[in-house]
Amino acid sequence: MKRPVLNLKSFAITVLAAGFMVACSSDDNSITPDPDQEEQEEVEEEEEVDESRWITIAGAKMGEEPGDGNGGTLIYSVTSEEAKDPSVEIDPFNNGFIAPSNRTARLQASEDGNTIFNISYAGDTGGNYTKYTVNGGQDFEKTGSEISIAEYVGTAPRWIKLFDGDQTGCAVRVDIEHIVDDKGTPNDVTDDTYVRTSQTVGIVTLNLVDSQINKYQKIDLSLDEELESQGYYIGRIDMPTLNAAGDKLYIGARMNKIDPSTLTRDEENAADLESDSDYEILGSKTIVVDYPSLENPAIITSTVSHGNTNGYRSINSFEYGGSVYQANQGDPEGSHILKIGADNQYDDSYDFNLDDALGVTGAYVLAWRPAANGKAVLAYRHEGSEEGVAGPQGFFALVDLNAQTATKIDEIPYDTDFYLFQYQSFAVDGNEIYLTEAPVGKDGNIYIVDTETGAVTKGAKLVNTTGSHFIGAW
Repeated sequence: MKRPVLNLKSFAITVLAAGFMVACSSDDNSITPDPDQEEQEEVEEEEEVDESRWITIAGAKMGEEPGDGNGGTLIYSVTSEEAKDPSVEIDPFNNGFIAPSNRTARLQASEDGNTIFNISYAGDTGGNYTKYTVNGGQDFEKTGSEISIAEYVGTAPRWIKLFDGDQTGCAVRVDIEHIVDDKGTPNDVTDDTYVRTSQTVGIVTLNLVDSQINKYQKIDLSLDEELESQGYYIGRIDMPTLNAAGDKLYIGARMNKIDPSTLTRDEENAADLESDSDYEILGSKTIVVDYPSLENPAIITSTVSHGNTNGYRSINSFEYGGSVYQANQGDPEGSHILKIGADNQYDDSYDFNLDDALGVTGAYVLAWRPAANGKAVLAYRHEGSEEGVAGPQGFFALVDLNAQTATKIDEIPYDTDFYLFQYQSFAVDGNEIYLTEAPVGKDGNIYIVDTETGAVTKGAKLVNTTGSHFIGAW
């Protein structure tokens, strides 16, 4: 943000000079003004760069059940100074801008906070891309043209903004089909022989500036034959991340498994992002494709962690220091932060186990975001989390990627109904990270974490409404 300011020193000189000239106006022998003084007497209007940036807060309104977030998404923006001021109240549920989406909107922000990008999720408008200039409060000015990516990746796309200077977005989708060698009757699978599950991946890149499709690629993905014969397949993908060299795209993956004898999945195993299963959890996997061509797929596997890398609502992996750091979920040994090196392979010498770091059991990363110094704020739950009105209670921790340490942020108050499963975003301003804390249906506050010092500032009040919750800061 920029704002014009008046140079008060020059203004004072001008007033004094004007008074002197009036006093001498009847004297024909008045002193000829000094050109340097004339220049000094002019009122100077300078363009001062304001250190503040917009912080956009999003709330997910209740649909039918408290905390489901299916009633729509409302957003409201304040300056970073206002966000730090506990006397400021933010009430997006009554005063906010409705972000177009049938369910919870999937929002992204420009690096400077001046633009919000949205792709509607589900419903008649699902897959529609729009962007808005942030003008403060509920004023979000639609800019550029709309474009739909539904024909490429459906009306409920998994999408993310690549960190390439706000130039590109990327959405992904996987379609599966269980292939059998039919030998039985149509209603009897006892004589059918399971062959494999086909996995067709769709990837689309979107020009965020000009609102147009850059590239669409369809890929037939395969695991190795032995795993596929046992019923393993990639059933969900999300969170594409660009590597430091800008020539590879990493796509997070969730592993599923079908019972070859029944061609069904256990209900227990079908639940999204749950670690409970009655089959072996494989090493964490990521799909790697060339960028920008989106061709030549490969699958890389971690040997230090297990579970899924696709995340859920928030960005799950980030480039830092030439490598990509990625969270996993559903790991029987607790979530890890994983490292993919410049060689596009997992660096298995980097073993960052959050159970060990936090001193808990069953740590589960819900969302996280590093600052440029490699220190991050992480939202998580664990086996000791109390069950609230919408799900297990969540917590925040300060993480150091270099030192491989994680410490719970005790300055933030915790409530049984503090629900973070749908948390989407943290706002980053230098080494400061802005987050929202408010239990379902209860008021809360913005908190600002100085990742360098660990200092925590309690900021603006968040005004909530029945059954609703806040899903982050942008």
